[in-house]
Amino acid sequence: MSGGDTRAAIARPRMAVAHGPVAPSSPEQVTLLPVQRSFSLPRFSRATPSISLAESVLKVWHEAYNSGLLPQLMAQHSLAMAQNGAVPSEATKRDQNLKRGNWGNQIEFVLTSVGYAVGLGNVWRFPYLCYRNGGGAFMFPYFIMLIFCGIPLFFMELSFGQFASQGCLGVWRISPMFKGVGYGMMVVSTYIGIYYNVVICIAFYYFFSSMTHVLPWAYCNNPWNTRDCAGVLDASNLTNGSRPAALPSNLSHLLNHSLQRTSPSEEYWRLYVLKLSDDIGNFGEVRLPLLGCLGVSWVVVFLCLIRGVKSSGKVVYFTATFPYVVLTILFVRGVTLEGAFTGIMYYLTPQWDKILEAKVWGDAASQIFYSLGCAWGGLITMASYNKFHNNCYRDSVIISITNCATSVYAGFVIFSILGFMASHLGVDVSRVADHGPGLAFVAYPEALTLLPISPLWSLLFFFMLILLGLGTQFCLLETLVTAIVDEVGNEWILQKKTYVTLGVAVAGFLLGIPLTSQAGIYWLLLMDNYAASFSLVVISCIMCVAIMYIYGHQNYFQDIQMMLGFPPPLFFQICWRFISPAIIFFILVFTVIQYQPITYNHYQYPGWAVAIGFLMALSSVLCIPLYAMFRLCRTDGDTLLQRLKNATKPSRDWGPALLEHRTGRYAPTIIPSPDDGFEVQPLHPDKAQIPIVGSNGSSRLQDSRI
Repeated sequence: MSGGDTRAAIARPRMAVAHGPVAPSSPEQVTLLPVQRSFSLPRFSRATPSISLAESVLKVWHEAYNSGLLPQLMAQHSLAMAQNGAVPSEATKRDQNLKRGNWGNQIEFVLTSVGYAVGLGNVWRFPYLCYRNGGGAFMFPYFIMLIFCGIPLFFMELSFGQFASQGCLGVWRISPMFKGVGYGMMVVSTYIGIYYNVVICIAFYYFFSSMTHVLPWAYCNNPWNTRDCAGVLDASNLTNGSRPAALPSNLSHLLNHSLQRTSPSEEYWRLYVLKLSDDIGNFGEVRLPLLGCLGVSWVVVFLCLIRGVKSSGKVVYFTATFPYVVLTILFVRGVTLEGAFTGIMYYLTPQWDKILEAKVWGDAASQIFYSLGCAWGGLITMASYNKFHNNCYRDSVIISITNCATSVYAGFVIFSILGFMASHLGVDVSRVADHGPGLAFVAYPEALTLLPISPLWSLLFFFMLILLGLGTQFCLLETLVTAIVDEVGNEWILQKKTYVTLGVAVAGFLLGIPLTSQAGIYWLLLMDNYAASFSLVVISCIMCVAIMYIYGHQNYFQDIQMMLGFPPPLFFQICWRFISPAIIFFILVFTVIQYQPITYNHYQYPGWAVAIGFLMALSSVLCIPLYAMFRLCRTDGDTLLQRLKNATKPSRDWGPALLEHRTGRYAPTIIPSPDDGFEVQPLHPDKAQIPIVGSNGSSRLQDSRI
C-alpha cells in the first residue's frame, strides 16, 4: 500500500473488507511496546488528520531505532524462525496465534498426532480384523484404502484445520450449511471418547492387578476358574490337577479337541474382571474396581489437558515413544516361542476368497478411518494449533506411514502369541483367541506369564496400553473442548477453558458408568461397531464433496498454496475430487448390502440392541441434514435457490485467523479494528508492534504500517 493509500485508509471512518464490512473503531490509546521500553503517543480522535498520526508514529519509530531496540527485535525474529518449522519458501516464521495458542514446537504436533493415530486399535483392532478377515488377504484392501483414502483425507483434514485455525465447528465457515458435518464429528468423538476410556480403565485394572508376585491369570487354581481351564504353566493339570504330567501327545490332542478348553487368562477376563452377564439387557452390578479405574483414567486425562495443548504437548514426549520400546521387547520374546512361526504365517498368508466379501473392504475402510482418526474431528482440532506455514503435507505422510507400520508391527507380536497358544492347545490359530478388546486382555496376558519376572513385564505391557489409549483420548477430549470454546468464542470462555475441560471430563465419566457393569462389554462392542463405523465413511464423503465441489477445488488448492507455498500434489488433487469420494461411496453401498447383525462370541444381539446401534450411527449422520435445513431457514433470500446459494458460500470471516496471513483475496483494504473478529498480528516482525487498547480494556497487537 502506498503512502497516499495509507493516509486515505486511515482517514476513512468505515471501509469494506474483502469478506464483509469493518466496524468503526473507537478512539484509542496507541502504545508501542518494544523489548525493553515503551513509548506513548498522544490520544487521537477521528478528526485528527491522518498525516499527524503518520508523523507521530514515524517519530516514535525513529526514537526506537536510535535507542538500539531494532537489533533486539531482529534477534527475536531470528529465534522465532529457528523454532517454528515453516515451509522453506517463507521469509518469516513468527506467527503465533495469541488468542488460541500454538504448539510449543513442531515435534509436539507430530508426536501428538502419532499418539492420536497410534492407539489401542493398533493393538487389539487391527490384528483382530486381520484374524477375522483372512489373515494376509486383509492387507491388500487395507493398503488400497490407505493410499487412496487414508493419506489424502488425513492431509485434507490437517490442511483444513491449519488454514482456518479453528476446530471442527469453526472451520465450516467455508460453507456454513455443512456445519452439521462438524456436529457429526463431535457426536462421533463423544461416543468414542466414552467407551475408549473404559478400555483404558480395564488396562488400568490389569496394571494394578499385576502388582503381585504371581499374576492372577497364570494358573487355574483360583476360585473363579472352571474345570475346563488349561493353563500354559499348568503342565501337570488338565482339569485342575486331575491328570499326570506325562500324558501322551495324541491323547492330549484328542482331549483338547473333544473338550472345550479355556485359558486361565480368558477365564480371568470373563469370569472375574467382567463377571460377564448372559444378556446385554442384564446389567447386573456395577463392577466397583472398574468404576474406580474409570475415575482414575478420567482424572489423568483431565490433568494432562488442564492447560490444553501446552500441557498435553509435553506429555506426548513420553506417551508417544515408550510404547515402541515395550512392543519391541514383546516381539523379541514372541518370535522365540514354539509355534510362533505358524501364527505369523497365518497372519501373512492370504485367504483370497475373502477378498471378494464387501465386509472385508468395509472393515478395511473403517479401520483406516478409525486408526488414522479421519472424520473424528481430532485431526482438524490438532492442526488448528499449528502455525500457519507449518508443512502439514510432510507431517501427514510421516504420521500415516508411522501409524500403519505400527499396526503391522503389532500384528506380528499378536500372531506370534496366537501361534504359540494354538501350538500349546493343539488347535488351529483361528480358534484360540477371543474377539474384540478381549484379544489384548486374553492373548497378551497369557504370553506375559511365560516371560521371566512376569509381573514386571505385565506392568510394562499394560502401562503401554494405558499410554496408547491416553494419546488418543487426549485428542478426543480436546476436540470437544476446542469446538465448544471456538463456537462461543468470547473472552470469558477462553479464560475458563479449564472448567470446560473439567465439565466434559465429568460428563464422560458419568456416561461411561453403564459400561463398567456386568453387561458393559456388550455395550462397548455395540458402540464400537456402530457409532464409529459407517458413519465415519458418510462424514468423510460429505466433507470431500463440500470442500471440493461446493467451496471449489481451485479455491482450496489456492488456499493450500498460500499456506504451504506450493499447491497439493496432483495425486491428492485427483483423490480429493474423484477417487476418494467414489471409493467411500461404493464401500458404503456394499457394506449396507452385505450387512450382518453384530455378535459377541456365540451371543447374538437382540433386535432392540441392534436398533440402538443404528440410532447411534444415525445420530451423527443426521446432524448434517438437520443443520442444513436449520441454516436454510435462517438464511436470507427470496427463493429457495437464493437461500441455498447464500447458505453454501463462505462466510465473510472465512480464511486465515491472523491478519498477517490474510493476503490475496483475503487481504483487507483497511487494518481491522479489534471488533471485527480477526486477531491482529504483526505483518512483518521487523516492524513495531502497537497494541490497540479499546474502550473495553481489551488489547490487540497491530503493526505501525505506514
